[in-house]
Amino acid sequence: MKLASRYLRLLDPYMERPDVMHVQERLSELGYYENEIDSTYDEELFEAVKKFQIDFGLSPDGIVGPDTWNAIGLSQEIDFPIPTEGYSIEIDLDTKTLKLRRFNEILKTYSVAIGKPSTPTPVGDWQIIQKTKNPGGPLGSRWMRLNVPWGGYGIHGTNDPSSIGTAVSHGCIRMHNEDVNELYDIVPLGTPVKITGQIFTGRILSVGVDPGADVLEVQTTLSKLGYYTGEIDGIYDEEVA
Repeated sequence: MKLASRYLRLLDPYMERPDVMHVQERLSELGYYENEIDSTYDEELFEAVKKFQIDFGLSPDGIVGPDTWNAIGLSQEIDFPIPTEGYSIEIDLDTKTLKLRRFNEILKTYSVAIGKPSTPTPVGDWQIIQKTKNPGGPLGSRWMRLNVPWGGYGIHGTNDPSSIGTAVSHGCIRMHNEDVNELYDIVPLGTPVKITGQIFTGRILSVGVDPGADVLEVQTTLSKLGYYTGEIDGIYDEEVA
């Protein structure tokens, strides 16, 4: 299941589920949505989507289809070959650092901000699948989206440089704008990104909970033990249960 696989629109009853939540979160980060993150596609979210579409030159129909998914930064997962340049990124959540490598050499280490406990940064092995210049607002001067299957996570700049070195984000990796500009110009699409560290959300997992890194860790562990043969996608469904 890919959470960006359906069109989101204003219906009666309202559409719900994690894909709606991710749209709310991303539009909130971009400054278009100021209401509660409640996974409900209501009139307030409908108007926020239309305003975003107008500003990004899209048809303002309030429908989150493929073009809007992509513009928001939540398009379906894209597979890229590993680039031959040898660049890779390692992010340590415990030390809140990002290391840029080329083959076995560490080229530079940057201080970053990470997700707060209630919205943790997803650990795992990912790739950069989208790059955008000057997204503005909370995203700062650059945006590099990761292929995390349950939401719009990425590495980006910030309009709050004092947050760097802390755990305050919705799960994305924040960098100083001058640092993310430098990184953006070096790494190509498909660059591997390895995120490591301890995660603890404190929530009880059951069928229907929002996707997350904690679910992914359970799937990975059960798969290694031979109890789970499904997709490692961070979604807690009946097969995991």
